[in-house]
Amino acid sequence: MSNSINRLIEIMAALRTPGTGCPWDLEQSFATIAPYTIEEAYEVADAIGRGDLVDLREELGDLLLQVVFHARLAQEQGTFDFDDVVATLVEKLIRRHPHVFGDTRSLSPEAVKALWDEIKAQEQAQKAHAHKAAGQGVQEGDGAQEAAGALAGVPVGLPALTRALKLQAKAGKVGFDWNDPHAVLAKIREEADEIEAELAAGDRRAASAEVGDLLFAVVNLARHLDADPEAVLRATNRKFERRFGAIEQALAQGGKAPQDATLAEMDALWNAAKDAEKAQKNVP
Repeated sequence: MSNSINRLIEIMAALRTPGTGCPWDLEQSFATIAPYTIEEAYEVADAIGRGDLVDLREELGDLLLQVVFHARLAQEQGTFDFDDVVATLVEKLIRRHPHVFGDTRSLSPEAVKALWDEIKAQEQAQKAHAHKAAGQGVQEGDGAQEAAGALAGVPVGLPALTRALKLQAKAGKVGFDWNDPHAVLAKIREEADEIEAELAAGDRRAASAEVGDLLFAVVNLARHLDADPEAVLRATNRKFERRFGAIEQALAQGGKAPQDATLAEMDALWNAAKDAEKAQKNVP
């Protein structure tokens, strides 16, 4: 294992060596690589969602490359290297698992999660203090405000659905939450009614803003159902692709393309694809 990691680090160093390395890799920076890092994480999640372990192995490698790339960029700046990344992770895992590596034992999964959150909150407070002492806090005018209070520690760069989920979870920990998913569902209906009112008034901009509130409420419902909104939306995307593909296939058998069919025709084929999926699920 260590030989494989060492070889990977050597290859990354070769790619970043001026004069003999890869011209594309040499042009990259933290900022230009960051979008690829996010993309690779989503591709890992997609492989998991599809249950494709062959793809997962490859995508995990691509994600590891991102870590190695960022570590190499930092090493070139003299700040840290890959070994520092691993050492920091090892230290964090041991610190956050006193029930495994310390004296705290026999905890329930709920108690473990509560302990994890407590330790993480302590770490964030220490990190914020260290950044402030070093003058690294976000200053007014930087386009963002330094996080504070109960909602601190939720990165602005997260996907919107994931960030909404984390903000709601943090607010829930201090009591700002519903206890019943039915109450959240009522809030969703309320937000939908507000969109309808704005559309009736002809105010599309206000209606668009209300759509944001609706999405936020839907994320909250997913949270109350112990569902990850990103994961369930990815599953729905795959379902949509599958059913629309069935529409295209059915139309092609009659010599048609979607643009040649009426909405009523496509809707009927959609329902047929939906019914076929349900029937297939019920087959023993």
